[in-house]
Amino acid sequence: MWLTRVLIRGSGPFERVILPFADDEGKPRSVTVIHGAAGVGKSTIVQAIANTRPGHAIAQLVRGDALGDKVDSPPHVACEWLLGADDPTRPHTLSVASPNVRLFQEDELEALRRREQAHYDRVAQEGGFAFLGIPGTRWFARQPIAIGAPARGVARYDVRAPLALDDASRSELSRETKQALAYAAIAPALSGPHDAEQRRYDLLGEAMQAAVGKLGGLVGFRYLGIDPHSLEPTFAAENSVRRFAFDALPTRARHLVAIAALSVRVLWAAEPDRDPRDAEGVIVIDDADLYQDHAVLVELPSALRAALPSAQWILTTASVTLAASVDPSDVVALRRLAQDQGVTVFAGDGAVTH
Repeated sequence: MWLTRVLIRGSGPFERVILPFADDEGKPRSVTVIHGAAGVGKSTIVQAIANTRPGHAIAQLVRGDALGDKVDSPPHVACEWLLGADDPTRPHTLSVASPNVRLFQEDELEALRRREQAHYDRVAQEGGFAFLGIPGTRWFARQPIAIGAPARGVARYDVRAPLALDDASRSELSRETKQALAYAAIAPALSGPHDAEQRRYDLLGEAMQAAVGKLGGLVGFRYLGIDPHSLEPTFAAENSVRRFAFDALPTRARHLVAIAALSVRVLWAAEPDRDPRDAEGVIVIDDADLYQDHAVLVELPSALRAALPSAQWILTTASVTLAASVDPSDVVALRRLAQDQGVTVFAGDGAVTH
């Protein structure tokens, strides 16, 4: 699936905004950069998308700076999803909305929309509909790897998993990243011919190696695989034989490795019979520029496309460099035109920062 449009009303700094994630012909963009200064609602958008998707639609909470008292309906979100390979027979988008809102005045149309949303909520429990949200509060603790019950953890995709952007205690990514890397190396080594039809562990391993190598290469590190003694992921600097454990990598490298590893893991867990490099899904990264320098930000969007070309990437940032690294048609700019007004959305040529 891919995202084509988001409507947000009465949440965060937004009175009513529509954000486009598709071109004029309705084709979802592979990369969209949401650019804006602090306080214009970038994280609000990430949370809104995470809360309004097939299989997981919950009420939008009112934030402290909300403008909900200025609108004639409760705070809500409505997203348009193109299901793609998750339902190839459906040519038009699926409307998923907060459960406390009515999108259509006509009773028949609204009843049909709700039945469709409920139907795909059930379908999503069976697999597919891949979504990953990476919060801007992410951080990395130094801790040894621990793998247990992979069928209930690293190898499982829970479509109802919530995204907590404001809870830094739930944004520690070392454990999940190490588990994803280790599982992608161990599972292919243990699998046999009988696994090929249900779970393609070989494709998981190949995609993990390629994606981590692609993003790690942006900062000069090669992914070597899993150390056989400690099961810790190991890396080497370019043109060097010295080995580095994941915990010893520079901070910016750990961020890039985590983005690659967690994205591959989710895409494969949602559709374990497919190559993650061919799997559809939506990956949203809040504050994608975190700890990255100018040279990396220039190359980041193209590297993400190359690592997982069938995924849809949505990146929020305050960095002009990152916004300028994509075509202007791929930028959505958030601007507060006056102190006492809400945030306005600009797309296409209007999003260009001069």
